[in-house]
Amino acid sequence: MRTCIACGSILSEEPLMTLDHMPASAQDIPDGTEVASDRGIVLDLCQCPSCGLVQFDCEPVSYYRDVIRAGGFSTTMVELRRRQYRHLIETYGLEGKTFIEVGCGRGEFLSVLKEFPVRAYGIEHKRDLVQIARNEGLSVSEGFTETEDTRIPEGPFDVFLSFNFLEHQPDPGTMLRCIHKNLREGGMGLITVPSLEYILKYDGYYELIHDHIGYYSFETLRFLLEDNGFQVLEEEMVNRDTISMIVKKTDMPGEEERKARAANRKAGPVDISGLKASRHYIDQEVNALVDRIHRDGKTIAIWGASHQGFTLAATTQLGDKVAYIIDSAPFKQGRFAPASHLRIVPPAYFHEEPVDAILIVAPGYTEEIAGIIRKEYGKQVEILALKSNHLETL
Repeated sequence: MRTCIACGSILSEEPLMTLDHMPASAQDIPDGTEVASDRGIVLDLCQCPSCGLVQFDCEPVSYYRDVIRAGGFSTTMVELRRRQYRHLIETYGLEGKTFIEVGCGRGEFLSVLKEFPVRAYGIEHKRDLVQIARNEGLSVSEGFTETEDTRIPEGPFDVFLSFNFLEHQPDPGTMLRCIHKNLREGGMGLITVPSLEYILKYDGYYELIHDHIGYYSFETLRFLLEDNGFQVLEEEMVNRDTISMIVKKTDMPGEEERKARAANRKAGPVDISGLKASRHYIDQEVNALVDRIHRDGKTIAIWGASHQGFTLAATTQLGDKVAYIIDSAPFKQGRFAPASHLRIVPPAYFHEEPVDAILIVAPGYTEEIAGIIRKEYGKQVEILALKSNHLETL
C-alpha cells in the first residue's frame, strides 16, 4: 500500500484521476534508436487524506536527483531570478553571506547570483553538468541530499536556494532536513515549486508529468516546510505558475509537535473535475485546429519540447498530424517527443521545412517565443498558443 511522500500517511485507494497515454518522462527523450520501443504510460493522481498533498502514486523517474533546465538562460527566467535575488539580499541584509543552490544544474541561476555581493556555491548530482558549471568558473560540488546527515561541501551556509526541484523528490522531507543541517542558525532560504493552484485554476492537465511526483499548493508546501524546521516569512506566485517562498531556519519540531499539527490539518478533497473536463475539451480544440489547418492545405508545428508540450502532443495523439516540435535546447534537438514521437528540431530548421502555423506550448514564455517567430519567420506564420484551458490566436 502506497504512502504519502510528504507525511507518510496511507494514500486513498481511489485515485483522483487516471491519465493514460502519458509520456514516461520529460528528460529521457528517445533518439532514433530508441523511439520504436518508447511507449506511453498510465499514471494515477492521488491526494493524501492527512496533509492534502496531491501526488502521483508511482516510482519517481530514474533521474530525479539531476537538474536539467532547458529554459534556464531565457530572458524571462534570468530577469525573474535577478529580481528574486535582489529582494532577498536587500530585504534581509545578506550581503557577503554564503549561498548554496541545491540542485544547480549547469549553473544557469548561479551565474546570475554572481552579479550580487555574496559567495555562491552549488551542488548537483549529474556529473557532466557539474563539469560544465565548473568550466564556467562556478563553485559546484557533485552530490545530492541523499540522507539528512549528508554534508554539503563548503558548508555550513547562510542561505539555500532550490528552484523547481522539490516536486521531483520521492522523499522531500529528507531533502529539507539535510538542507536544515547544512545551514547556520537563523539561515534563510528561497524555494520555488510549480503551483497546484495554477493547474487547478486554469485546468491545465498538460502540466502533469511523471517527472513531477508531487503537486504542491501554498498550504501543502507550507506544511512540509514547517514540519522540517523552516518558518515561512514570505510567499508569492511568480511567473504566473510558480509558488515562491522565503523561509528561515528554526528548531526542528519534535514528534509530538508534528502529531499535534497533523491532527489539526485534515485536508479536504481537491476538486479536479475541471482537469478531467479540460483534457476532453483541449483534445477536441487541438484536433479541430489541426484538421482546419490540413483542410486548408497547410502545415503546423509545435513550439515547446517541454513537459507541457510532451503531455499535450501525447494525450491528443498528434504524432502523425504535426510536422515537428521546435525547441531551442540543443540536448533535445534530433530526438523525438516521448509517446507522440514527434521530431524535435532547432528554431533554424523552420527555414528548411517551413510551416504555415505554430502552436506555442510553453507557459511563461509565450510572448518571448511569439516575438522570435515574428522576427525570424515573418508575419505570414499563424501563431497560436495554449493559454490555460483553451487555444488563442496571437
